[in-house]
Amino acid sequence: MFDYRYHALSLAAVLLALAVGVVIGVAIGDSNLVSSAKSGIVHDLSSELNGAHRQAGQLRTQLAGEEAFANDLYPIAVHGMLGSRNIGLVFLGTSADQVNGLVREAVTQAGGDLMTVVAVREPLDLAGLAAAAAGTHYATLASESTPAKTSSGSVGTSGTERTAAEADTQLVQRFGALVGRQLVSGGALVNRGLLSRVRSPLLSAFDGRLGKLDGLVVMRADPTGMTPQQAQASAAFESGLLAGVADVGVPAVGVELSSTEPSQVPWYESKDLSSVDDLDATAGRAALAYALAGSHGAYGTKPTADSLLPNIVGTTAQP
Repeated sequence: MFDYRYHALSLAAVLLALAVGVVIGVAIGDSNLVSSAKSGIVHDLSSELNGAHRQAGQLRTQLAGEEAFANDLYPIAVHGMLGSRNIGLVFLGTSADQVNGLVREAVTQAGGDLMTVVAVREPLDLAGLAAAAAGTHYATLASESTPAKTSSGSVGTSGTERTAAEADTQLVQRFGALVGRQLVSGGALVNRGLLSRVRSPLLSAFDGRLGKLDGLVVMRADPTGMTPQQAQASAAFESGLLAGVADVGVPAVGVELSSTEPSQVPWYESKDLSSVDDLDATAGRAALAYALAGSHGAYGTKPTADSLLPNIVGTTAQP
C-alpha cells in the first residue's frame, strides 16, 4: 500500500540536497570569499618562508663560527705530529695540483716536509721500462706482456699463453714491489737502484727529491680508457708498489676529495691502507696528519668512513 510518509521523507531529502548545493554554489561564486582564502594562504606561506630564512641565517652564522673555531684549533691539534718527517706523495695515474697543494699544507702544518711528489704513468709504458731495465730480468717486461701467436699466426688462448700472461703479471708485480721499496728507502738504493734507471718511462711527473721517506700519501685515479691487458698490468704494478712500501714498514694513506667519484676508498681498504675521503676539508687534513703518524682507519664523511677523525685522546706522535 502506498504510504505518504515515505513520499514526504523522500521529497524532504531531495529539497535538502538542493539547498546544500545552492549554498555551495553561492560560496564558490563569492569572489570575496575566494580572495580571503587566497590571502590567508599567501600570508601563511610568507610567514613560513620568512621563518625559514631566519633559521637559515642563524645556521649560517653558527656554521661560520664553528668553522672559524675548527680552523683555529687545527694547527694546535696537529702541531708537531709529523715533526721533521719526510713524506712522499704518489699519484697512480693523473696528478692533481689541488691534491698536491692540500697534502703539502697538511704535512707542513703538522711539522713535516713533503719531500717527494711523483706521478706514475698509466697505462704503463712497458716497452720503455723494459729498455731502461736492460741487463736485468725486467728487460722482458714488454716481450712477455704480448701473448704468443699460434702456429697459424693468430693470437689464441692456449694454456701456454695463459701461463705466459700469468708469469708477466707476476713479473710486473715484482717490478712494482722493487720500485715501492726503493721509493721509500732512499739512500744508496736511489743512486744505484732500478728506480733511478726507469724514472723517465715510469713517471709522468716528478717534483722534489728522492730520499728516505717516513710516510707515503697515495692518490689513485679511476683507471679508464685502458685495454684489459693494460688495466691488468697497472693493477699488478699498483699492488706490487704498495706491497713494497709495506715491506719497508712505512705508513701509507690513500686520499681523495669529497667530490671524487667513483670513490677509491674501497680500493684503498683492499690494500690495507688508511684512507681520508675529504682531503679538501680541515678535518680531512687533520685526519691525514694523524694517519701518517700511525692511526689506522677510514676517515671522512662518506658512507665508507669509520669516523670523521681518529680517536686522538691521549695520542702522541710516534717516533
